[in-house]
Amino acid sequence: MSRIGKMPVAVPQGVDVSITADRITVKGGNGTLSRPLTPLVKLARDGATLSFEPVDESAAANAMSGTMRALVANMVEGVSKGFEKKLNLVGVGFRAQAQGQKLNLQIGFSHPVVKDMPEGIKVSTPTQTEIVIAGADRQVVGQLAAEVRAFRPPEPYKGKGIRYANERVVMKETKKK
Repeated sequence: MSRIGKMPVAVPQGVDVSITADRITVKGGNGTLSRPLTPLVKLARDGATLSFEPVDESAAANAMSGTMRALVANMVEGVSKGFEKKLNLVGVGFRAQAQGQKLNLQIGFSHPVVKDMPEGIKVSTPTQTEIVIAGADRQVVGQLAAEVRAFRPPEPYKGKGIRYANERVVMKETKKK
């Protein structure tokens, strides 16, 4: 059985979990997240913990029990604490500005790049070269950070571009004659 699937998920105070036949819904201070349940995994609730068990001994059910456990644990953490990704802009004249649900980027193109944020995602710019994307859904926060980074990924010669806060860009040496 999956080692991750064996660990129960602790539901903290203030988080409400409702389980129907084919769906799990988690409500908390940061919003509501919902996900369909797979028929390969049996979900049991024991007070303030959720446990996941494969329905049979198949490899697919075993793998899916660990996957469902990780997804539900991320949902619980998202509605209680939330997730955030930090991005840095490196380059002369590179600026970011959050305007409500829009992120306005000036990253060396002849035009500003505007990215709309979906519902439930907050974007902020503490400084002109920092972007913080926060929300309850880990997958959506990570995907949006990857989409913003894809506008101008860091290039390997000067290091200019948009990078994650903890990302280390390996620099290349210029071509010699």
